Amino acid sequence: MNPDEVRQWRKAERARLLAARESIADDDRREWNKAITRLLIEGFGSLDHALIGFCWPFKGEPDPRFAVRHFRDRGARAALPVVVEKRAPLEFREWWPGVETSRGVFDLPVPEGTGVVRPGALLIPPVGFDARGYRLGYGGGYFDRTLASMTPQPLKIALAFEISRIPTIHPQPHDIAMDFVVTERGIYRVTSEGLRPEAKP
Repeated sequence: MNPDEVRQWRKAERARLLAARESIADDDRREWNKAITRLLIEGFGSLDHALIGFCWPFKGEPDPRFAVRHFRDRGARAALPVVVEKRAPLEFREWWPGVETSRGVFDLPVPEGTGVVRPGALLIPPVGFDARGYRLGYGGGYFDRTLASMTPQPLKIALAFEISRIPTIHPQPHDIAMDFVVTERGIYRVTSEGLRPEAKP
């Protein structure tokens, strides 16, 4: 595919995957979220003392807030992304329960009056993910630009439901693979050969 064909394909695939994710039954969503939370807690003890960037759940995404609460109880700090300018990297502002927030893009909460921080780990919700650990996002390119601007790279953990798995996103030069993908079925390490299931925690 040429770049224009990839853009058109991604637009259609994004719409299909979002519709599928938003149609998940409530009971299934709750159980899958519990499984992802458990896998994060049991499989990533290093996050106990990390500065974790995460996304407030949106359009049926996996909900990372219970895992973040667990890690914060053990000494971690948390931050939410903020769109500060179109076509620019995201900014991360520290967040904790009860902090003052305003409504940002898509009406998602934006911390007010807290410090701008650089997370050492990111919990990233893809619209889709593929067999090589690449993520299909919402199309704005914000996470691509953010990751490209970060040195050293943070630990990149995609949180997704298996319903969002696709064979390939047709990665382009700007796409950056994740380090891990966590779904309700397990933890997958991203290797040069593709996704490799980790041993059960």
